[in-house]
Formats: sequence, structure tokens, C-alpha cells
Amino acid sequence: MGANMNERLIDFLAGCKEELLDKWERQILVSPIDPYKDKIKENGAGMFEIFLHGFYKNNDELEKYIKDIAQSIAVERVNAKINIGDFVYNVNVGRSTVFEFLLSTDLDKTELQHFIQKINFCFDKFLYYAVSRYTEEKNKIIEEKTHFIDSTHKDRLTLLGQMTSSFIHEFRNPLTSVQGFIQLLKSEDPSIKYLDIISNELEQLNFRISQFLLLSKKELIGKEKVIFSLNELIDEVLIFLYPSILDCKVKVLKNIVDNIEIIGYADEIRQVLINIIFNAIDVLSQYRNDPIIEISGTIQEKSISLKISNNGPVIPNDLLQTIFEPFVTTKTLGTGLGLFVCREIIKKHKGTLTCESTEEKTIFNIVLPLS
Repeated sequence: MGANMNERLIDFLAGCKEELLDKWERQILVSPIDPYKDKIKENGAGMFEIFLHGFYKNNDELEKYIKDIAQSIAVERVNAKINIGDFVYNVNVGRSTVFEFLLSTDLDKTELQHFIQKINFCFDKFLYYAVSRYTEEKNKIIEEKTHFIDSTHKDRLTLLGQMTSSFIHEFRNPLTSVQGFIQLLKSEDPSIKYLDIISNELEQLNFRISQFLLLSKKELIGKEKVIFSLNELIDEVLIFLYPSILDCKVKVLKNIVDNIEIIGYADEIRQVLINIIFNAIDVLSQYRNDPIIEISGTIQEKSISLKISNNGPVIPNDLLQTIFEPFVTTKTLGTGLGLFVCREIIKKHKGTLTCESTEEKTIFNIVLPLS
């Protein structure tokens, strides 16, 4: 295209600049609450001037100017909280409006081709840099909000740990005294009725208190890891839960290889087993006439695999994704801390606790390192 033709087109667009911008402004999407709505036409005029004078610059130089204004406008659009789709639409309306004015001239389309390519270059680069910067800024906002939520969540758990450490210790002191007097009454007069029931209920209460205490670091002071038998620990748990097992008529199937030993905190692993098995008993008592709990343990190359399954109802996938998160519960009076504590205990023992659920059964899989 000759220099004269170039200048004619530039002069033509410059002459109808206000008319072109007014037509573009009437077609664009603008939110009434956009804090920058008064600058939208100004930004359009800035973009118009860039491609208008871009014919005197090479593409590399032109791209630098386009990048600066595109990124500046993108930040405004993020702060205005507008939809990126509206922004892209408005830019393309501007492109169409420019082409509409160009095609209204008496020039042949082939003569306009170079001019159209240059305009497309400007708009394409503008959209690329604007949308890229918009996405970056949005991602920063999401990351900041996620960090805030995470830190707030951690602060909440820290506060919970401090509260439980203070209050629950106060609850445990009189509980210990009551348990002591129960044992004293047993020794003085074994014929007194219901002492075993009272003692068992106090054990259950003590277990619940221990769940809260495990959220506090203070509970670990003075404790040492020991080597203990998983088989014996499971037998103890089943004896402890025997009244509940009997009451709900649950059939317990146990298949564990002999001599599985674990190094860790036996009382904590015991609480994990009690919690998972007791939850299964609770669910089965409501949904099954033939309740079954299966406990199987095997030794793999460098780890122990313990599976505790039940034939209760399937756990929905959305709940399955959050089942180990704190304060997630389906029980009316549940705390939502039981499985969370279980997972924390297993993680402390360098293991993993997962759950899978089908129509046939729900399986809790515990993997722990060999002692």
C-alpha cells in the first residue's frame, strides 16, 4: 500500500474518531456498579490512538505500547469485578466498529488488507496481554483468599486445642476420682449391681475426652513410643466394645496374621480402632438386619495393612472427599472430630488412613510402617 493511501486511511479514521467511539460505547456492556465505567471510553480512545499511530512503528515497538495499556486496563477490570467474557466482548465490538467504518470508504478490499492486518494485530495482542494479566491478578486474589481461609482454619484449630487442653483437663480430674471410687466399691462389695455398666460408660466418656485432648500438644509430654502387638490390641478393643457389639447383634469377622508388631503410642492406635469400629457399629445398628464388621491385617514388604470394613450404606462421594476433615459429621450430636483425630494419629505414626465406599461395603484402610 502506498504512503498516500496509508495517510488517507489514517486521516479518515482520525476524522471520525468521536463518531466511532460513540457508536462503540453504545454497544458495549457496562455494569452500573463498575467504579471505572467513566474511564471505559477513555481507555477505548487510548487503544484507538495506539493502532492509529501504529502504522508508523514496527510490530515489536507497537507491541510494547499495546502491552502497557492492556495490562493497565486488565488491572482495572479485575478491581471492577467484571466478567472476563464482558471485557472480551467489548474489545471485539471495538474491532467490528473500526472495520465497519473502514468498509464504508470507497476503497477496494484488497487495498484495505494491509490496514486490516495491522488492526487485527493490535486487537489480538491487546486481548492476549489483557486476558493474561487479568488471569494472573484473579489467581493472586484466589491464592490470597485461600491462604486467609487456611490460616483462619489453622487458627481455629489452634484455639480449639488450647480450649480443650484447658477445659477437658478440668473434666478429667473429677472423672478420674469417680472411676477410682467405682473400683473401691467393687473391691469392698462386689455384689453391688451395675458397677460394671457404670465403669464401662465412664471408659467411653474417658475415650471421648481423650479425642479432644489429642488436639493439644500437651498430651504428648512424657510419652514414649513402645513396641506392641496389633493382634492383642484389637482383641482388647473388641472386648471393650463388646456390650455395643452384643446390643446391636453385630457379627465381627477377624482375620489377622500372627505376630504383627507396631512401634508407637498404643493408647492412640487403640483410640483409632475404637473410633472406627464404634462408628461402624453405630451405622450398622440403624441400617442393617445382618450387620457385619470385617477386620483383616496383613504384612506387606515394608508396611502393615489393616482393613476395617462394614456392610453399611454407601458413603456419598462428596462426603467421602471431606470425611477426614474437622467438624464434618452426619450425626446429630457428633463433634466431627473423630475421624480427623484418627487421621492425625495415623499421620503421626508415619502411616496413612483412607476410606473407600461401595454398595457392598465401606472400608477404612490403615497402612503403618513395620516396627
